[in-house]
Amino acid sequence: MVFARGTGEPPGVGGFGDAFVDSLRSKIGGKSLGVYGVDYPATMDFPTAMSGIDDAGNHIEHTAATCPDTKMVLGGFSQGAAVMGYVTSAAIPDGAPSDAPRPMPADVANHVAAVVLFGTPSSNFLNTVGAPPMVIGPLYMAKTTELCSPGDPVCSGGGDWAAHSAYTDDGMIDQAAVFAASRLGGTPHH
Repeated sequence: MVFARGTGEPPGVGGFGDAFVDSLRSKIGGKSLGVYGVDYPATMDFPTAMSGIDDAGNHIEHTAATCPDTKMVLGGFSQGAAVMGYVTSAAIPDGAPSDAPRPMPADVANHVAAVVLFGTPSSNFLNTVGAPPMVIGPLYMAKTTELCSPGDPVCSGGGDWAAHSAYTDDGMIDQAAVFAASRLGGTPHH
């Protein structure tokens, strides 16, 4: 699993990433699960997310090349969900900086089993922080699930900031883990 944490979460995969890893681990039986936390600042300075797009893309491409039988689950929370959305884009978005990371080679998509995004920043939200629009690429659309708590202002335009922190409590982490486990093959345990 390659997971990008949300704004202000400590380095690693963050609290939501930890909860998602634990939930997925409990649903994949004897399969092993390696975890990589995307290395980027995750600060309110949104342009620094580009370093996360670079780091995630490089790690995913390297894993696909060196471990071709490994199936990857890509995930992210909040700013991390935007990072993963950009990583799976088929093109550099309009308005992106000239040094924006290029899209990953198409073949890499064959090594990705699932993409799970929690609290993905909406286009309006991205616009307010000066980030370009994010479009998940066609090679990843069918294997992507986006979870947004009702009222979460980051992904829905609602006004309930507490909802943005509710993913561990509202069952969405388990829902996402069931989705990812089913995409990895095998029998999900409920």
